[in-house]
Amino acid sequence: MAVFSGNAHPCLSAAIAEYLGLGTAAMEVSRFPDGEIRVQIHESIRGTDAFVVQPTCPPVNENLVELLVITDALKRASAGRITAVVPYYGYARQDKKAAGREPITARMVADLMTTVGVDRMITVDLHSAQVQGFFGFPVDHLTAVNVLARYMAAKRIEDLVVVSPDAGRVKLATQYASRLSAPVAIIHKRRLGPEEPEVAHVVGDIRGRTPVVIDDMITTGGTIDRSVVALIENGAKPEVYVMATHPVLVGRAMEYLAKPTIKEVIVTDTIPLGPEKHPDKIAVVSIAPLIAEAIRSVHTDGSVSRLFE
Repeated sequence: MAVFSGNAHPCLSAAIAEYLGLGTAAMEVSRFPDGEIRVQIHESIRGTDAFVVQPTCPPVNENLVELLVITDALKRASAGRITAVVPYYGYARQDKKAAGREPITARMVADLMTTVGVDRMITVDLHSAQVQGFFGFPVDHLTAVNVLARYMAAKRIEDLVVVSPDAGRVKLATQYASRLSAPVAIIHKRRLGPEEPEVAHVVGDIRGRTPVVIDDMITTGGTIDRSVVALIENGAKPEVYVMATHPVLVGRAMEYLAKPTIKEVIVTDTIPLGPEKHPDKIAVVSIAPLIAEAIRSVHTDGSVSRLFE
């Protein structure tokens, strides 16, 4: 078994390898003078069970192509099996045609991975679970619910209420609620455009309670900001917790999350956060042990579903 690291998140790769009692494999990922990606593997990997850790986070295109090039290099070096470990799977939003003449990029990227020779994928909290069906190889779809809920439960907040920011996250909110022994509330909204959701009203008892807004990712922060406003207007305590797996954090996200009504933002390290995106208010819970155990199970042909218990 060998763990290979792309340039997208070397710290996570190192943490996973360390948990497994390994070092990351000797591989150089650099650039040609014109910007093209160059990969050179510095050790024999013939017959090796290779795991490539590379979230396709921003810059998405750069990290995606790097993953494809690394996979091609491993395939041509006669690796026994290649598993793409993609903690954050970019291009997952477009999993269907919402309008005419649109691509289904989630399927297109899956086809690219199949073409270059990926044999298996390990990922965490896909934006849409149906994306698993786009791949022509096995996908181990992990969830950070247990990891994040454990962190939240340690705070022992008695009046907690789990809030789904829209109808599409009700199932996820229910999973958190069952682990935190808390009720569920739902924010019902009408979406005026791709980036302009409008909150309509809150369904559920939130008055005088401490809300924790959950989601699979925080991108621009607009949904979170409007959700917090709606919660406060409907009587929730002005101490809102926000919990999400993937901290994409682009656009005005940091501005929204800095508002005093948000007490803490809890995310995982599926995506690296630079110093400018790591203020005191953001708590990062490592996903490395979960991914490492999944890698161990895949390598030994053990059960991955045990990690959901």
